Amino acid sequence: MKRSELFFGIARIPADAVAVACALFLAYFFRLHTIDLLPGIQLLDPARTLPDLPYYVNVFLLRGVVLFILIAAGLKLYLIRMTLGFFREEARIILTTIVWVGAIMGWFFFVRKQLFFSRILLLHATLFVALFVSFGRMLLTLLQRALLRRGVGVRMVLSIGTEPLPAAVHTFLQRDPRYRYLGHLPPVGGLRATPLRDHHSVDLILQTDPNNSDETNFLIDFCRSHHIGYAFLPPVLIDVPHLLSVHRFGPVPVLRFRPTPLDGWGAVMKRIGDIFLSLFFLILLAPLFLLLAILIKVDSRGPVFYRSKRIGQGQTNPITILKFRSMVKNADGLKETLMDQSHRSDGPLFKMKNDPRITRFGKFLRRLSLDELPQLWNILKGDLSLVGPRPHLLEEVQKYTDFQQRVFAVKPGLTGLAQISGRSNLPFSEEVRLDLRYIEEWSPWLDLWILWRTVGVVLEGKGAD
Repeated sequence: MKRSELFFGIARIPADAVAVACALFLAYFFRLHTIDLLPGIQLLDPARTLPDLPYYVNVFLLRGVVLFILIAAGLKLYLIRMTLGFFREEARIILTTIVWVGAIMGWFFFVRKQLFFSRILLLHATLFVALFVSFGRMLLTLLQRALLRRGVGVRMVLSIGTEPLPAAVHTFLQRDPRYRYLGHLPPVGGLRATPLRDHHSVDLILQTDPNNSDETNFLIDFCRSHHIGYAFLPPVLIDVPHLLSVHRFGPVPVLRFRPTPLDGWGAVMKRIGDIFLSLFFLILLAPLFLLLAILIKVDSRGPVFYRSKRIGQGQTNPITILKFRSMVKNADGLKETLMDQSHRSDGPLFKMKNDPRITRFGKFLRRLSLDELPQLWNILKGDLSLVGPRPHLLEEVQKYTDFQQRVFAVKPGLTGLAQISGRSNLPFSEEVRLDLRYIEEWSPWLDLWILWRTVGVVLEGKGAD
């Protein structure tokens, strides 16, 4: 480990301590001089709520600083080699401050059997602690980066292997000021004849094609003997690194692959959002449902709703999805006679321009995607989600390749990334690529963005077959 890394890792502790102490002194000064940053709160005379400074320092300030350090350590804010981004570190600082305030209030109430002597002081202290700790860490980060630009603390990285270093890793090493990439060497067997020159300047050797061979074992022994760090690229799934995580089976570390971030709490959050929004829109759009049902019956003979068997998540039991009927009554029976007129020859989907089975009112329904609205009921039941890959027919799915079947890792959706990117105008291969991108990069914000974009795409009416 670089000495500068060790220094800045340890320096966070006294920096936080000084920041918390300064914040508490400033909060005391504000309360002493009746300065209020929270307008609307009636201030009492400081003499009635504020203790003497020596008592404040001994009872609150010193213990408050130690308590903050302990809580921050428990929330992993003092790792020597920090890997948190700016926003994640700020979130942990805010969480630490909230837990710290709660612990102080609990200690005064349960141990000292009294309320905190000044609520205004405590509110100011909470604000100042979060700001001062963040500011102190920002100064340390700026100082560390200034030293890195001068070569102090930079880690020298060398890659070795038959395979070249992936472009994404090469770009990262070039851009991150903590690393300097020295280049790539051929397979490790060359080390036996010609050991690395100037190996003392190398901090990390990155193997690009690890395997259980004598050459790999020799490289690991070489790194151990010369006190060089060793790392390797996973031989599989390097195209989705954010879906890989390290777990342990007993003492043995393993790389685990998650097909999608929609796992665990992600699935819970998405389901809660689906229930709330589908129920809300079903109630809101009830009058529109009634109007559309009447117009469908007036326009053509047949039922109001069209039921279709589709393949859902995991390709298990087919799901029955609801749509407003936009075709003539015997549309499915006529499909076989029209198969040769499909304008989609790039995949298993049947799409036809100017499909003669579509009714006059059905064209209007499809143009604004109003025929899809009954699927809100499917979403409420749990068959579909608001956002996800579109569900397809069994006979279409039977023609999918193994790669294309990855889209069944999540629930199908009413709308999706492919639907806002071209709808029926997209080649099937591009539709699959976009669906897989959604599955691998899911987040609540991506869902909200897709829902927002769906409104504009529907109003444009492009690609609505």
